[in-house]
Amino acid sequence: MLGLMCVDVDGTLVGTGNVVREDVWAALADARARGVRIALCSGRPAFGNALAYARRLDPDGWHVFQNGASVVNVGSGASLSEPLPQAGLALLLTRAHETGRLLEVYTDNEYGVTQPGDLARRHAELLGVPYVPRDPETLTGTRVRAQWVVPHAEAPAVQAEPHPGLDLHPAGSPVMPDVLFISVTRAGVGKGSAVRQVAAEYGVPLGRVMMVGDGHNDVTAMREVGYPVAMGNADAEAHAAARYHVGHVDEGGLVEAVRLALTL
Repeated sequence: MLGLMCVDVDGTLVGTGNVVREDVWAALADARARGVRIALCSGRPAFGNALAYARRLDPDGWHVFQNGASVVNVGSGASLSEPLPQAGLALLLTRAHETGRLLEVYTDNEYGVTQPGDLARRHAELLGVPYVPRDPETLTGTRVRAQWVVPHAEAPAVQAEPHPGLDLHPAGSPVMPDVLFISVTRAGVGKGSAVRQVAAEYGVPLGRVMMVGDGHNDVTAMREVGYPVAMGNADAEAHAAARYHVGHVDEGGLVEAVRLALTL
């Protein structure tokens, strides 16, 4: 039987209404009851809605947040998270203040924003947390990730700028289709590196792992596992990286992926 199933959130678990279909929850619960470990593998942070999803999927398990920068056991609270380089973070903050763009800075369990306003408010609603803007300089924990939140028209310029020692992980959400979320992690950190860590914690060979996703930021994980699966709404890069393809998120494509997992 498949040992580990990793599931992206936006566009995979969660559709355009920012909700998870009940048949999807039922299918995932059935797989877990049959012994398959289920790991959230998201760009979202380990709080708000994403933490609730992870606890429902596997309350004692390891889950991937923040595009691999946060790897957290939601039962014990243990963390394998990777800090941002201080010089890289300083560069990002300076650039955010000079351009007026929204930059979010995250620890494992809290975040701050450089530009309070409509984008920050809407993103807080998507994350399922109260909109209480906080200056990133006041965060007390280890800073593991930053994220540009920009309209699509600004995204090419952001991605073209130098980010030394850092990796970019652009992703969209069907809940905020006008925006691109460009996560920034330490170089070499991504969903792929995080899935390797989770598989090792469970003692599951990567050849017995499935990754289900729909976007650019899922591709590094899809390339690591034996069973990469793309949703019907996947972008071209994720579609090309997949070995299997299922239906659209709003049509229960993840149920198809779970059924596939139970046959492997």
